[in-house]
Amino acid sequence: MNQRNPKSSDLSSTTSVAGQPAPVAHLIQEFTRLPGIGRRSAERMAFHVLKASPEDAMRLSRAIADVKQHVGNCTICNGLTDLEICRICSSPDRDASILLVVEQPKDLIGLEQVGTFRGVYHVLMGRLDPLGGVEPEDLAIQTLLDRIDDPRRNSREVAVREVIFGLNPNLEGDTTALFLADQLTSRSVEVTRLARGLPAGSQIEYASRAVLSDAIEGRQKM
Repeated sequence: MNQRNPKSSDLSSTTSVAGQPAPVAHLIQEFTRLPGIGRRSAERMAFHVLKASPEDAMRLSRAIADVKQHVGNCTICNGLTDLEICRICSSPDRDASILLVVEQPKDLIGLEQVGTFRGVYHVLMGRLDPLGGVEPEDLAIQTLLDRIDDPRRNSREVAVREVIFGLNPNLEGDTTALFLADQLTSRSVEVTRLARGLPAGSQIEYASRAVLSDAIEGRQKM
C-alpha cells in the first residue's frame, strides 16, 4: 500500500492522542520537555517538523546532535565552546585583566550581544541558594579564585586587576556577590558590580541591549 505525504488538513486530525501515530506522539512528548513549551506549542512544533522537507528536518536533527557532541565548557571561563579554550579567552583583542563574573553561559551570551564589554568572563554555573541546597563548593568559585591568585590560570596568563559581578539582581544573586566580595577582600583586585540599570528581581537574559550596555558602563564598586 502506497503512503502519501500528509496535507495540513490531514495533520489536524491527529491532534487527539488516540489518533496520533506513535512517532508523532513521542515527538510531541519530547517537545513538552522543553522549558516553557506546553502541549499545544509542542503539537505545533511537531506538525511543523512533519510538514518540513526531509532535508530541513534532518538539518534540525544534525544541529541538535552537533551541539551535544561538540559543545562543552571552556577550561578557563566555563563558557560554551567547541574548543578547549573559548575564542573570548584566547582572543588577543580582549582585556584579560578585567573579569566579569556571571551565573550561567546564557548570561555571557546576552552580555556579548551588547558588544560593549571587552574583558573576559567567568561563569559560576549557578548561584548560591542555601535553601535549595546550592553551596559554594557546588559552584565554580574556587576556579575563579585560582584565576585571580595565579595568572597562569587566567586567560592568556594575564594577571587579573578587576573583578566585575554581573550576577542577577535578586536575593540569590546578591547573596552570591556578597560571598564573593568577602573572598576577595584579601586579594589585590578591584571589585565592582554592574550598575542597577538591571531591575531588581529580573534576569540578565531578558534585559534589552540598552539596559545591559548601561549596566556595564555604570558598574559600581562593591
